[in-house]
Amino acid sequence: MEPLLLNKTAIITGASAGIGWATACELARHGARVVLTARRADRLMELAEKIKADGGQAWTVSGDAGDKTHIDHLLAQTMQWTGRLDIVVVNAGRGLAGGVLTSDETQWESLYKLNVLGAAHLMRASAQIMVENKSGDIVALGSVAGHNISPYSGFYGSTKWAIAAIAESLRREVCGQAVRVTTIKPGIVESEFQAVAGYTYENFTKSIVRFGKVLTPDDVAKVIGYVVSQPPHVHLNELVLRPTGQDYP
Repeated sequence: MEPLLLNKTAIITGASAGIGWATACELARHGARVVLTARRADRLMELAEKIKADGGQAWTVSGDAGDKTHIDHLLAQTMQWTGRLDIVVVNAGRGLAGGVLTSDETQWESLYKLNVLGAAHLMRASAQIMVENKSGDIVALGSVAGHNISPYSGFYGSTKWAIAAIAESLRREVCGQAVRVTTIKPGIVESEFQAVAGYTYENFTKSIVRFGKVLTPDDVAKVIGYVVSQPPHVHLNELVLRPTGQDYP
């Protein structure tokens, strides 16, 4: 059987770990040529070598996904290398522990630059290419924290509310041009995300122990692979996935 994504080109941001890493492997396994980006060049090279060793094709462009200059360079390099753009997984982002009263306000601006503005620039620039080609998938990673706001990650959650709104607005603009825009809202996923966000046992972990087994990056990657593998007339435009035991958010 022919691979589902054979000859398609996919960009994955935040590919150096977690959901991004797992998604790159998943899409490459289905035949996609993957372009990997994140700030950690060494991790990107490690992932690219792994994909190539498994018979896939991969390129790397290291840089800051919150920087429009990097985004423009990423898209230009992708078109130069592969001549097409079929899938963009807008995954790069980070968390921030606490709500409006308790989160570190010195990080607010940088959080929005990466999680919202950088993501919006990438979605806009990618959509412009895809509209011209009359095909393509843009998958934006939201969060259940942007679906039901949570006091222990409220300010971060506000960035994911914004991403869901931007993605849905874009969907309405481009769906008539055969371009699909999907928001994926995962629940708790076990990765390095928690440590980077400043979550500790006291402010986070002790409240989620009751959920039992949480999601893995591979769980989310499989959902993304399923979404972008649908026939052109089928669009799963918003999905929430949680660990079975997670009741809230």
